[in-house]
Amino acid sequence: MATSPAGAEAGAAALLAREARFERARLIPPVLIGLGIAACGIGQALLIARLLATLLGRAEAGWHDLAAAGVLALLMAVLGIAQERAQIAAGEDAKARIRATVFSRLLAAGPADERAVGEKSALVVERVEALEGYFARWLPAAALAILGPLLVAAAAALADPVSGLILLGAGLLVPVAQAISGIGAGVASRRQFSALQRLSGRFLDRMRGLPVLVLFNQQEAEAQRLGAAAEELRSRTMRVLRLAFIASGAMELIVAIALASLAYRHGALVTGTHPAPVTALFTLLLVPVFFLPLRAFSAAYHERMAAQGAAADLAPLLAAPEPEGLLLEEVPPKVTVTFHQVQLSYDPSRPPALDGLSFRVLPGETLLLTGHSGSGKTSVLRILMGFRRPDGGRVALNGHDVTQLRPAELRRLSSYVGQRAQIFRATIRENIRFARPEADDAAVEAAARAAQVTDFAADLPQGLDTLVGEGGFGLSGGQAQRVAVARAFLRDTPLVLLDEPTAHLDPGTEAAVLNAIRRLCVGRTAIVATHARAARGHFGRVLELQAGRSASDRMAGD
Repeated sequence: MATSPAGAEAGAAALLAREARFERARLIPPVLIGLGIAACGIGQALLIARLLATLLGRAEAGWHDLAAAGVLALLMAVLGIAQERAQIAAGEDAKARIRATVFSRLLAAGPADERAVGEKSALVVERVEALEGYFARWLPAAALAILGPLLVAAAAALADPVSGLILLGAGLLVPVAQAISGIGAGVASRRQFSALQRLSGRFLDRMRGLPVLVLFNQQEAEAQRLGAAAEELRSRTMRVLRLAFIASGAMELIVAIALASLAYRHGALVTGTHPAPVTALFTLLLVPVFFLPLRAFSAAYHERMAAQGAAADLAPLLAAPEPEGLLLEEVPPKVTVTFHQVQLSYDPSRPPALDGLSFRVLPGETLLLTGHSGSGKTSVLRILMGFRRPDGGRVALNGHDVTQLRPAELRRLSSYVGQRAQIFRATIRENIRFARPEADDAAVEAAARAAQVTDFAADLPQGLDTLVGEGGFGLSGGQAQRVAVARAFLRDTPLVLLDEPTAHLDPGTEAAVLNAIRRLCVGRTAIVATHARAARGHFGRVLELQAGRSASDRMAGD
């Protein structure tokens, strides 16, 4: 269900406020340093005012005043560098924490999160990157936009109360101008992020399907569609920039008004009849010091708008409650799987995926799930992996309802081999160790032998240490599947789940993979979803599904 604009704004505000509380300790140093810069600016303005008045013959200042002004200028530069580093540290810390949370939520959701891969990538990368400016620049700037001008206005008021009021009044106009321009900027920023998400998702998905596009001679048409999406992003980005420039122009107008008002107030300085020339020059020189934090506030305002747009997309994911359930004290050595009248539906407008399914698989038994596509085979595996909760009925492991367990605990109990092995750009050994990173080389090699990976690895230049490309480049489909089976051997769990493990393999390779799978299933509770007829000769029990129900339950060969 789509989130309403009001709900998205509320979720974004709640997310940013919650994360700001986590960063409070890191945001104090840049604010204090900013106040130090303002104090140095006040002192420097007073010294320069004395020097200028001396040049006009209306005061007495010496070389020590010039040296002190130079020292303050150097100190301001050093403080500026320190402030920038403190802000960067705050932004990086916030990004790292939020990105880790977003990534863990996506991993926990697994296939249940139906976003496209490109959209998930945009959430983890672009959306989180857009939050950096909020913590690194906007929050310190927002605090300094209040404290800094108040400090400068107080210093001006001590010298001349009217000048202090003029500066204070000009400062109050800045948030009004920012709010007026920010109404459109927030909407434009959200639309820009939506366009970026669509482009990112489309580009990644099309790159993955590039061979298919070329095969059907659709590369030119798809290039035009990508170009249209890119043009939409360009136009929305330019709108955001235009609004940012309008806000900047409003700031310059307010600065000009303040400077003109002070010049009018101290106009007698030009005729040489001003009674306090140092005070007049001091208040005029305070204008850039007064507006320095307000300029930073104005420059960072679009960071806030961008962050709100990004947070509106991240909030539904991060606001979702943490998965609840019990934790396992230890992984049991044996598992009995029981389905009793299980109901599962993905879409109320479509027939249920599982409709009163019942079966039991005992320890050491292998159940072969067969049936046409859409009969419910994969849904059974998703429930056992914790990616779906049944809508009705009961699913039990060793007599305990699986809905009482935290979903991640279900995954601790099982090993999974899918239709296509996900091979990463690493060595074969590292790809196998991915299932249990703490495993030593002996355990990895034992798993490789059990899955017959060593049969083909022996012919490779560096054996198990041979580097393979992303997606399994350099390995055949059957070799990649055997690497996946080796992962399952290394994981060594009491429950084994396999989803079409021999799909797309030729008969000879299929037989080799089935032989490795048969050894994997020995002594474990195994559920294999497959269409392959050859699998029926390797496993003892076949449960045929039809429309989410059990059509027949028999021993292989019956």
